[in-house]
Amino acid sequence: MRRGKLRDYFSGVGAKYLSDVDAEPTKSNQHEIGVTKAMRERVLGDSKRRFDVRYIWLGREQDGLIAEGTATGVRDESRGQGQDHGQGGITAYAPATYYDTRENQPHRSPEWRLYYPSNPVTEAMSGGDALFLALHNDGSLHFIVTPSGSTSERQLSWLFGVRPQDSFDSREIEPDEPTLGFAARFIFDQLGVEFEEADEARLDGIVEPFGTTFPRTAEFSDLARRTLAEAVSPRDDPDATLLAWLEHEEALFRRLERRVVAERLQAGFTGEDGVDVDGFLRFSLSVQNRRKARMGQSLEHHAEAVFRAHELSYTRSPVTEHNHRPDFLFPSIEAYREADAGWWCLAMLGAKSTCKDRWRQVLVEAEKIPEKHLLTLEPGISESQTHQMAVAKLQLVVPHALHATYTEAQQEWLWSFDRFIRDVGARQA
Repeated sequence: MRRGKLRDYFSGVGAKYLSDVDAEPTKSNQHEIGVTKAMRERVLGDSKRRFDVRYIWLGREQDGLIAEGTATGVRDESRGQGQDHGQGGITAYAPATYYDTRENQPHRSPEWRLYYPSNPVTEAMSGGDALFLALHNDGSLHFIVTPSGSTSERQLSWLFGVRPQDSFDSREIEPDEPTLGFAARFIFDQLGVEFEEADEARLDGIVEPFGTTFPRTAEFSDLARRTLAEAVSPRDDPDATLLAWLEHEEALFRRLERRVVAERLQAGFTGEDGVDVDGFLRFSLSVQNRRKARMGQSLEHHAEAVFRAHELSYTRSPVTEHNHRPDFLFPSIEAYREADAGWWCLAMLGAKSTCKDRWRQVLVEAEKIPEKHLLTLEPGISESQTHQMAVAKLQLVVPHALHATYTEAQQEWLWSFDRFIRDVGARQA
């Protein structure tokens, strides 16, 4: 399945660590960021202009804010928990302005800066945070800020091929770069960038029988495995097969979702008192929640299909101590209840499409198993997070194709899905 390339979305990108002057108006006269000569040549150009901007703040756990600055105003929305910025309100702000502060001083070298209006994202950032400026093909800017050393910084550095420094590290994105895969789709979702599918007609044909109704996740996962055009083998290559199934199901889901959303929008949001704003907000929230909840369930369904292909013995979602429910327990809940703590044949696997800080939940789900495993699809988790996992005796399991998004030291520690299956198979042999 063709996934497209980064150049299909962005033409250039630069990254830097924000100085106090860049990020904090109290320490400078204006909201401005200085631009290097290379950043001008590779990304922004040498002409004064105003940019529509998508401001994005990604916190350490990928919760954050989005604010869109356009000629007609700034639309902001909160993502995650504990945020109270806007909730969809409209505030009149100008786009970002890119200009030469010495335009009227021809005897002096140019000094280009990007002026940005205050908004919830720029108010959240501070000196030392990592800034990624990516020029979209439609001419707008993505102004992405995340704390230094965070998982988001690692993911963005991998995706765009630049590393934040004290001044901009920048590059022009070439058309002949590798095709984007699962990791890129994952990060695009964090940025709110819709990933386009190449074989939409075939996908529409597969989801046609559902009309505008979502089936159960298990049914949809089974459909994805049965209709994947590519040849995959869960026994020969569990890692590639797992990602292929997940990618195909994601593509099917997005096509069906477009049908459902289009029908609801055509019906409109009106009530007895006129426009039904609350109804629209509820529907929008339901779309976002469905996307988040479905991926984790899909991961469990496809992982279980691989376990069945390898004829492993397991119990899914059993009840252990204190009414905890691990995702998978090997070889069975009956064996777990009868075994002594630390018995080497026991194994536990949590399955979470994203880790964030939720990985700690896995640590208490099976007290008799001191060393636990967690399967995740999240690329480029920060070194500080994986170090904490290792100290807590939690082994991270990541499909092999995503290992390249981690540092070399992390890759030596990571397990592939295949390695986990072989380990459990050896215990059960």
